[in-house]
Amino acid sequence: MRKKSNQKPCSAIDTLYGAQTTVKGNTTFRGGLRVDGEVKGNITADSEDDSTLVLGEHAEVVGNVKVAHLTVAGKLRGNVYCSQRIELLSTANVSGELHYKQIDIAQGASVTAILVHEGDTQADQGSVTKLKTL
Repeated sequence: MRKKSNQKPCSAIDTLYGAQTTVKGNTTFRGGLRVDGEVKGNITADSEDDSTLVLGEHAEVVGNVKVAHLTVAGKLRGNVYCSQRIELLSTANVSGELHYKQIDIAQGASVTAILVHEGDTQADQGSVTKLKTL
């Protein structure tokens, strides 16, 4: 079954890493996660369908991220695999590879990254006309 392309993000934040929190190691979550502290490790949504990760203005994350919806206001160093939408706010500072379906970059955001658009695979596979060789 094909997933909806306009899936809405999780509207509730189930887990919070506060500003005074430092996490060393990988994190797997379900639903919504907000990070205002420091994470050194990968952050992965257990179910990518409607998962949401919010990195607050004082957040610092060094590691890869795999999630459906991502909002960044802080620092992120690593590769991002976002199945739906990335939103980079004006205070965001991001470096790495960003794989996304939709992206919004606010004026003032610092982005040193390779941007990779992951389109709808069905729509991207249009008919290709073979050219005749001479």
